[in-house]
Amino acid sequence: MNQDANAILTLCSHLCVGEGVQPLEPREYSDLAQRLTQVGMSPGDLFQLSIEDCGRLLQLEEAQLQRIFRLLDRSASLSFALGQYRNMGIETVTRADPGYPGMLKQKLGNSCPPIFYCAGDLQLLNRQYIGFVGARTVEQQDVDFTVQAVGKISARGLGVVSGGAKGIDSVAGTEALLRGGYCLEYLSDSMMKKLQKTDTVRNVQDGRLLLLSVAKPEGGFHVGMAMMRNRYIYAQSQATVVVRSDLNKGGTWAGAEENLKNHWCPCLCWSHPYPGNQALIQKGAIPVDESWDGSIPEQPTAPAQGECFEQISLFDGL
Repeated sequence: MNQDANAILTLCSHLCVGEGVQPLEPREYSDLAQRLTQVGMSPGDLFQLSIEDCGRLLQLEEAQLQRIFRLLDRSASLSFALGQYRNMGIETVTRADPGYPGMLKQKLGNSCPPIFYCAGDLQLLNRQYIGFVGARTVEQQDVDFTVQAVGKISARGLGVVSGGAKGIDSVAGTEALLRGGYCLEYLSDSMMKKLQKTDTVRNVQDGRLLLLSVAKPEGGFHVGMAMMRNRYIYAQSQATVVVRSDLNKGGTWAGAEENLKNHWCPCLCWSHPYPGNQALIQKGAIPVDESWDGSIPEQPTAPAQGECFEQISLFDGL
């Protein structure tokens, strides 16, 4: 592991965190990375700096300095914990690593997470995917539409990216793998639990399934993580299909609305008369039905002006 990646993990990981100190969030880390770049330094250089030099060079307040150095002090214990995960087949990839999801850097800019835990071949990130999102509780008609749609994109050589959750996510991912295709799953929780399943391990070992998560591998469900996960699905996709959405509530609705605002990828929506689906179509989602051939439409409108997601520039490797 290079020193920059080690520093990012030490500053941003939620493992081995001492009492009263919080790891840096994505935008906090991005601010620190920008300050380092401006003085010709990189995150790994922090290990060589005194707290006084760090404060002088980076113009940080005392509370920020204390927080950063308390995080850096856990480097040894963090390395031990990461070694235990590695023995279970779980690695990490940081914004300083070449294997980091490039689509997320490109589309989410400074808001993309500094770290992902991962299991599988990171080369799968170089393939093209269609996202599938929808409710956890589904009816047979939802399953039928999803299976049919996955069959069409698989025939075009496209994989499935989803959140790996029960319902539409699992239906889409399973169908892609059954057809000999590829699947990315941006999990919001329980990577270790998922890796206890024989089929999951086999597909990971076969190089057809990649699991990624910002959550600790043993972590449970967290609403905030699940909402952030939706961004990664849309940003990784050539287009994303909303199979079933509630109206004005739930993660599927919120994720689709956010994508329609930020234009990360074309948002397709099954034109079934579900109120949520119809409302998303009214908001600009592209309606598709059973006749959809799996082709990727162009983005219907230009990206909104004044967007809050900044593009990484000088420090995009950090």
